[in-house]
Amino acid sequence: MRAIEFQEYGDPEVLRVVRTGTPEPGPGQVTIDAAYAGVNFADLKARAEGYRVPSLPFRPGLEVSGRIRAVGPEVTGLRPGQEVAALVDGGAYAEVVLAQATTVFPLPQGLALRTAATLPTVVPTAHALLHEVGRLRAGESVLVHGAAGGIGTVAGQLARAAGAGAVYGVVSSTAKAGHALEHGYDEVFTTSTFAEDVRRATGGRGVDLVLDPVGGDTLRLGLDALAVFGRLVSFGNAGGQAPWQVGQPELYPQGRSVAGFSILGLAQTAPEALRALAERSFRTVADGTVRLPVTAEFPLAEAAQAHRLMGNRTSTGKLLLRVAATASPSDPL
Repeated sequence: MRAIEFQEYGDPEVLRVVRTGTPEPGPGQVTIDAAYAGVNFADLKARAEGYRVPSLPFRPGLEVSGRIRAVGPEVTGLRPGQEVAALVDGGAYAEVVLAQATTVFPLPQGLALRTAATLPTVVPTAHALLHEVGRLRAGESVLVHGAAGGIGTVAGQLARAAGAGAVYGVVSSTAKAGHALEHGYDEVFTTSTFAEDVRRATGGRGVDLVLDPVGGDTLRLGLDALAVFGRLVSFGNAGGQAPWQVGQPELYPQGRSVAGFSILGLAQTAPEALRALAERSFRTVADGTVRLPVTAEFPLAEAAQAHRLMGNRTSTGKLLLRVAATASPSDPL
């Protein structure tokens, strides 16, 4: 089978198409004939920095959609030929993907494989950030960094559906603002001025909830943008700065709080909680509450081009790799 691997860290050019043996499922595992694979910022960090890479060569990719090829011992509720989406800890950039059965999700009726590939990391993460961790209540205000990206696109729509009083987004350039405004946001700010913009938009009150994947100085400014009793949820360190620290001086005076979330961490420590979260969040796509547009799609062999586009920070929505020869860019969403 064909797969994408890198044998050294570096620019997108280190990604190579390789021919390798087809995996077989062990106990508690399944193999999936991949139709599409999602492209995520974590894949770029793995390629460039070794993020979550145990050894080289390494095959990136965290999410895949397709049909189950084979089922290993001790697996129940899944069968060959079944259409699924899966969250994997690497390896999705391949024609056949090995996955733990606990993170393989049968698709709701009517959900196409192309759409399904956008779901495993993005939709459960956005749902958890707002509801399970952020505990957003109707009428509250929320500020989302990366509002034009995959998670941001979903978070804006979910916040609006939950009855948020105001939904603010932060983007890295004004060119991305239009995309965010089409997906639930009332107002969109640029990264350099967001703290002042929040205070202006809220009359100095601040927002009730901040969702931050950037870390570093952005997180500290976000903490200052919180209202009294506000909450901040950290879900990444995309800025690459030193790990943030927060304590009594920042939190006690106005009753603010900070929480964190990692979908890969949840998959490893509480897979049943992840499964329940995925089922809840996938329903928001099946019932039309959430629409996650695929804004760019590349054949598997052009994975480097997909990484280049995302790395330039000009992309919006979701990027996919088309894996199966029978999959088509015109497949229904």
